[in-house]
Amino acid sequence: MSLRDDLTVWARSEGLCWIFIFKMLAAALTTLWLAMRLDMPQPSTAVMAVFIVMQPQSGQVIAKSLHRLLGTVIGLLAMLPLIALFNQEPVLFLGGMALWVALCTAGAARYRDLRSYSCLLAGYTATLVSLTAIQHPQTAFIQALWRVLEIGLGVLCCSVFSAAILPQSTGSAMRQAVARRFGDFAALAVTHLHGGDRATLEAAQARLAAQTVRLETLRSMSGYDDPQLALRMGRLSRLNHDFMAIGSRFHALQQLLARLRSQGASLALDAFVPCLDSLSGLLAPWQQRTLDERGAAELATQLEDYRARLLPLIRQCRAGLGGLPADSPLRLDFDTAAELLYRLADDLHDYAQTHAALAPARHARERGSERFAPRANRLAVGVAALRMLLLIGLGSALWLQSAWPSGHMFLITAVIIGSLCSASANPARMALQMAGGTFLAALFGFVESFLLFPRIGGFPMLALALAPVFLFGLYLVTRPRWAGYGLGLLILFGFGTLPANFTVHDPASLLNNYIALVLSQLLVAVVMACVLPPNRPWMWRHLERDLRRRVVHAVRAPLAGLPARFDSSTRDLLTQAHDLAAGHPAVQRDLLRWMTLVLEIGHAVIELRQEKAALPDESSYAAGTSWRLAFDALAAALVRLFARPTPAHLSQALARVERAIDAVRRTPEARAPHFASSPLRRLESYLHFIRTALLDPHSPLAERLPGAAHAA
Repeated sequence: MSLRDDLTVWARSEGLCWIFIFKMLAAALTTLWLAMRLDMPQPSTAVMAVFIVMQPQSGQVIAKSLHRLLGTVIGLLAMLPLIALFNQEPVLFLGGMALWVALCTAGAARYRDLRSYSCLLAGYTATLVSLTAIQHPQTAFIQALWRVLEIGLGVLCCSVFSAAILPQSTGSAMRQAVARRFGDFAALAVTHLHGGDRATLEAAQARLAAQTVRLETLRSMSGYDDPQLALRMGRLSRLNHDFMAIGSRFHALQQLLARLRSQGASLALDAFVPCLDSLSGLLAPWQQRTLDERGAAELATQLEDYRARLLPLIRQCRAGLGGLPADSPLRLDFDTAAELLYRLADDLHDYAQTHAALAPARHARERGSERFAPRANRLAVGVAALRMLLLIGLGSALWLQSAWPSGHMFLITAVIIGSLCSASANPARMALQMAGGTFLAALFGFVESFLLFPRIGGFPMLALALAPVFLFGLYLVTRPRWAGYGLGLLILFGFGTLPANFTVHDPASLLNNYIALVLSQLLVAVVMACVLPPNRPWMWRHLERDLRRRVVHAVRAPLAGLPARFDSSTRDLLTQAHDLAAGHPAVQRDLLRWMTLVLEIGHAVIELRQEKAALPDESSYAAGTSWRLAFDALAAALVRLFARPTPAHLSQALARVERAIDAVRRTPEARAPHFASSPLRRLESYLHFIRTALLDPHSPLAERLPGAAHAA
């Protein structure tokens, strides 16, 4: 490679990090200068706001800034009545504050989107405002307003610098992710349609699930810095759901083919190979290719032609099965695979059309899009609130019993760091890293406060003195392994060292404050590590149960919008579990296999319900027929199995699905017996797929339940 190529690669990777570092340095110093020029009482609060909302992309910064302001105002409105009622009763006041922060922490754990950030901010901003104001309740309202203005200044400066100076647009990142995604899927499909390594496929599935969740987060922020994407939010949401549908359908087809290979069903597989070759031939030119709107329109045209050719091809390949009877297992295997392939072609066509619809500013596909439905574990939400209650209770007791002059700073820091760490997959590790960053902040703070600040005059010299510390902290933030150290250094150095407009040089107070800052974070680390930390087996088990219960949701929830809700919540649960189980590959693999089984069974159940809902008014489909009763019994058996997977429940589910298949076969129907024309033929395919999924020797049922292995 030439020097120019090397510089280009550096500019697109490390260069972007340094652009971010210098932009945030400029934003922090500008904020500090403005806060001092405007005679704000605590410029450090404004600078701290810059470091809390900073993000590499401008849309993320603007979104976080707006929600920080919203959370700040909500926290202010919540704390002012508390100060007015209990300013003379510290126990009641701290108890009310603890309940508020715990409620906000629970909200942050529950929503898992930008509302989560607002909840987080409403909690710890209320603490910052109230514990500062409670020492002088007669000026509480004015101090609270100052805190809001200082935070507003910080987020404004951060947003302006992020969006105006060499911006890294969230909208551009969204466009690039959307353009690359179909090419990645095409490569995966071409590689694994005819087989392939199972571990590689599982890793790809986990990556695609995480990508779907992260793309939804990116979509929600991209409209803040890209007005063109703001007009297309509905279509982008629909595109994400269409992609989930493709992934689910492809996975179902691939799993069925893998089971047929493991069972040695060569006759059905050989007959089906031309159908697979036709799809591979269609997708091969799109492998690793970026897909823009024009390319999506071309792909949609190709898929429309492909669907018209697919049915005759399926009939031709079915003729290769010879004189097998209609109820032959091999014939049913072939027909089920053909049904899945035809539905996959439909899903691909829908995706291509939605992608092509992004070109105009207005389009009919903007309307009626389904929202992404993240899913949080209720017990985890309650535990997050409990941890914050315990943290504030211990901190408040220490402050009240010791009458520590820096006790309010100890408690404020504990709440801020505890709130920030509660959103991490490993809160104890994050708290320890931030404690290490605070220790560095204390060392730098003493050097700055007693060796540099007394010897300088004017803001330029102050900025020169602060810049090395800020640069070092920002550099650490850009390194994922050390991000906690950098965040602790930046936030707590500003909180403990930055001079106020009325500057006091007091070594004893500074030492006291930094002892409070370090001890508060050690307390956070202890509480986060001891009180049901989320990255432990108890949480994995509950998330696994939540994954299984998605099948119960597929059976019982209203049909309107159910496929999108089911897909998004299942993938969101897997992404949470996968992150929390980092460093435990066996656990991650087990959770992924539960997700794949849940997607298979859940989608088959949903499509069975959709077929039932669309049946014509004919005697074969009337209420009370034997196959309808058999379906109801199967649905109840699946609910029992996935709510509590035991060998007995598995045996019941297998027996119920066999009865349902038999009931469908025995029901006369005045239609051609093909899946394109016969509803009962399609229902039989879905039932057969459920049976093969339950009997899959690689599923978690087979590994955990001896009854499954025996049945297989």
